[in-house]
Amino acid sequence: MKIHVFTILLTNLLFHQTLSESPEIQTGYEVTLAIPSEYTKGFLGRAFLIETEQTTPYFRAAISVESANNGKYYSCSLDVFLGDVRVWSSGHLSKFYTSEKCVVELTEYGDLRLKGQGERVGWRSGTSGQGVKRLILLRTGNLVLVDDFNSIKWQSFNFPTDIMLWGQRLSSQTRLTSFPKVNSTLFYSMEIQNNKIALYLNFGKWKYSYWEYQPHGHQNITFVQLTSNGLDLFNGRHKFDQIKSIGPGPGPGSGPVRFLALDNSTGNLRLYQYSEEKEKFEASYQAINFTCDLPLACDQPYGICTSSGSCSCIRGLGPDCNKENFEGLCGKSEGEMVELQGVVSVLKSVVFRGNVGKKECVRLCLDDCNCLAVEYVENNEDGLGIVLCIEWLGELRKLKREGIM
Repeated sequence: MKIHVFTILLTNLLFHQTLSESPEIQTGYEVTLAIPSEYTKGFLGRAFLIETEQTTPYFRAAISVESANNGKYYSCSLDVFLGDVRVWSSGHLSKFYTSEKCVVELTEYGDLRLKGQGERVGWRSGTSGQGVKRLILLRTGNLVLVDDFNSIKWQSFNFPTDIMLWGQRLSSQTRLTSFPKVNSTLFYSMEIQNNKIALYLNFGKWKYSYWEYQPHGHQNITFVQLTSNGLDLFNGRHKFDQIKSIGPGPGPGSGPVRFLALDNSTGNLRLYQYSEEKEKFEASYQAINFTCDLPLACDQPYGICTSSGSCSCIRGLGPDCNKENFEGLCGKSEGEMVELQGVVSVLKSVVFRGNVGKKECVRLCLDDCNCLAVEYVENNEDGLGIVLCIEWLGELRKLKREGIM
């Protein structure tokens, strides 16, 4: 058996040489990245392991070391790149922190894993004893483990991150998720449900939708698949709808859709093509086109997004929108509600109460220590309304102005 073992001492540069001339790795393969002894903020080291035989942009699999935000350790991950875009990562949902070294190996028993100091295993494919012989990077960007009969035992497509690649399928009740924000549990998700595709803002136990696509024909979604023209929706084997790529092509240098991405900073959903003329990826579709319809459009807390796309503060607060801390205020003795006319929330919550008047709507929010705002929608026929309580999310950044306040 031919065993490949590489050890690389990292500097704060990418290791650009691809260590394998073939788009596959056999059992017994091991690569070690020696991590610098002193912690360096902003450090990034990477060694590319295998690549596909395609024209630019092509896929590459890499082992990566990045400085963590805890000021002490480094994260170690196995990644797949399309050009310079990271389209899959083993550390998407749970990062592996280590020091001294970052090791990727495909063991003789067929288990693909990452190790750190003291041989501690931080991530694994869980395929030991299943006859795995090779790790292959397919032309679709799918990283797969196969046996002697080329039967797939593990594949990265089964563990979606924030990006969906051409040819990839997502079944109903699965989702894409953004990387959690630094020092926070807040993240975005795109979820495939039976009757719709929806975007959500997630924070702790709370979940708020801010965009949805309901397909034509009132058919249930069995799965979705990314194709050259957009995101196809299927009921069984029958394609019945499509979220279509609408630009920048067709035209010189325009190509097929390469991937769908959930933006980690804004929560927007986009389809991307590769422009050969500009040598970069360009969005050919985005779900949300108006800044104020994004879930966190305003950087400052308690901000109101205006029609111009700029943000103003709730009246009574200073210019930085941070005059007071409203967390934990309960009852009339501790606080009161201020009415903002012509202001709505872009977030839709499952927390609501129907058939109540405005005074009762206000009281319900005041009595709830987690409630910072309430949206009251009046029914013109009987004067009653629906309560939509926006629970405290650390900072209230989810309001937009409609009309004149």
